[in-house]
Amino acid sequence: SPAQPTDVAPDKVEVVEMFWYACPHCYALDPFLESWRKSKPAYIEFRRVPVTWGAVHRAHAQLFYTLLALGKEEAVHAALFSEMNEKKNYMFAQGNERESLAAQVAFVKSQGISEADFMNAYNSFSVQTNLQKADELMRRYKVEGVPLLVINGKYVTDVSMAGSPANVISILNDLAASEKRR
Repeated sequence: SPAQPTDVAPDKVEVVEMFWYACPHCYALDPFLESWRKSKPAYIEFRRVPVTWGAVHRAHAQLFYTLLALGKEEAVHAALFSEMNEKKNYMFAQGNERESLAAQVAFVKSQGISEADFMNAYNSFSVQTNLQKADELMRRYKVEGVPLLVINGKYVTDVSMAGSPANVISILNDLAASEKRR
């Protein structure tokens, strides 16, 4: 409260997932969201926004937005989640930005993305702008934990509030339908 503006057309309902790739709860919810995304109504526009609380979150957010700028985020999303949550490769070295970047470059190269393309996008204006927008959205939504889902800038839910991942999906559908009717 108050309701926040959204980035969608008036006939659309925005669903934002605030997340972090190294979060095991986000990783556990992801298969439910991915399944839902395939069958969600066309009027729902879903987007992910990474949290930027600290250095590790910001490094992962910059990786996310770099992949998004390259049009590769969808293609490597599951592999990136798996890399961090199953292999425990967080691609981050506290206080050593160069080592963190080298780990990220090694990962993206393993996914068929060239180092040159990655580096060109990494410090681009669009990536920096998206990081600033993520900071602002995180403040506006008062994000204290992830995964957090925000429906049309008005409602928030998470697995704890909903009781289960399946209930999260049901709540997303119900609230989005309610917003569509307005």
